[in-house]
Amino acid sequence: MATEYGHGGYGRGYEPGDEGRYAYGPHLGRPAGTPGIPGRGRRPRIPLALRAPFEARAWRELGHVLLSLPVSVVLFTWTVTMVSLGAGLLVTFLGVPVLAAALAGCRGFGALERARARALLDLDVPGPEPLRVRKPGALAWMGAVLKSGASWRSLLYTLVQFPWAVFTFTVTVTLWTLGWGLLTYPLWFWVFPAYVGQGGVQLYGDDHHRIYLDNPFEITVTTLVGLLFTLAMPWLVRALTTVDGLLVRGLLGPSLLSERVVELESDRGVVVDTAAADLRRIERDLHDGAQARLVGLAMDLGLAKEKMREDPQAAARMVEEAHGEVKTALQELRDLARGIHPAVLTDRGLDAALSAVASRCTVPVRVEVDLPSRPAPAIEGIAYFTVCELLQNVAKHSGARSATVDVWRSEDRLMLQVTDDGVGGADAAAGSGLAGLRGRLDAVDGILLVDSPAGGPTRVIAELPWRG
Repeated sequence: MATEYGHGGYGRGYEPGDEGRYAYGPHLGRPAGTPGIPGRGRRPRIPLALRAPFEARAWRELGHVLLSLPVSVVLFTWTVTMVSLGAGLLVTFLGVPVLAAALAGCRGFGALERARARALLDLDVPGPEPLRVRKPGALAWMGAVLKSGASWRSLLYTLVQFPWAVFTFTVTVTLWTLGWGLLTYPLWFWVFPAYVGQGGVQLYGDDHHRIYLDNPFEITVTTLVGLLFTLAMPWLVRALTTVDGLLVRGLLGPSLLSERVVELESDRGVVVDTAAADLRRIERDLHDGAQARLVGLAMDLGLAKEKMREDPQAAARMVEEAHGEVKTALQELRDLARGIHPAVLTDRGLDAALSAVASRCTVPVRVEVDLPSRPAPAIEGIAYFTVCELLQNVAKHSGARSATVDVWRSEDRLMLQVTDDGVGGADAAAGSGLAGLRGRLDAVDGILLVDSPAGGPTRVIAELPWRG
């Protein structure tokens, strides 16, 4: 349903089928032409396929693979030795501290591996959750180490990484040496004396005949094969180090559960702060608005009562003024109640509630809501107040002549889009109301994207989960 208030409103700003783009569209948060957007900047003269073997990244990844074998030998030896010793000593109490020391050593090795991945693979993996030692003392520390899932994941990494490091080292060294050896074959093939005056690598030989790589055609083909190997090696090594990165991220980083717990704790803090701010706002509005008017109303009615016998006309004027104050106080109370949770939102949903908001906006606003059903009540309330906040920004700061509000569903996400033809320049990172709005959306796994170049227009897209 589309509803237009005022005049001069314009269309949705997206075409049918764009919902998926908006549902996963972080690119809208950066202006065109910034780094990372194709089609801008000077293109390199040498193709990437030819540059790859000589880039610093390729050599760093090669260094990572070459270092993996000796490092994995140390890690594997430590783990097998200490765990075997600790398991053998479990019949006595000495096995427990030995196992704790083994796990603590694995956690230390994990920190070194994350540092190596950061330096050579540009992979920044945060450390796992810290040990939670509830009481001081060696026994409490050993218990925390043995109960920590991060400790056992680090131990698993030392065991899994060793065979993988052997495989990657063997494949990389073999193919890398083969590629560069064949590529440079014209420079050193003469060191093999096939017969007087010439040389070359012997591919086959018996009592009857022999095959050598010694004529110009064979040397050229050998060099081309070496060139293919050399050009392909950076991509092969990159694929191998990608698996290394997955191992580091999956076994040495924080677990998904701990990340979710930290995220929920942060979201809970945001929700508590937001609720406290809302309560302070309501208290301030009541104290400075309706309460003050009601106090003044009571005083005016008291004076009117005293003047009723002496000066009925003056008393009547005072009662009339008091009647006007009552109307104003009632309007303020309605506005306050609407700011807490409007009744129209509960009774009729987002379409009617946003239409009512748009009708009160000083800028002509066109509203279009296309929802198959109603989302969760909490999500519906957040969506309503998000649009209210954005329309207030449009009215106060944008200098726009018209605005549009679009609401639709994309899979399991509720999508909101508010656009205006104002001066632009809105920035959620500048500590404005948009930053607070982004914090509220983050608390429910929502996203706020702002596209507001200088000179306009401004487009703000909010994503919310359909069910909270």
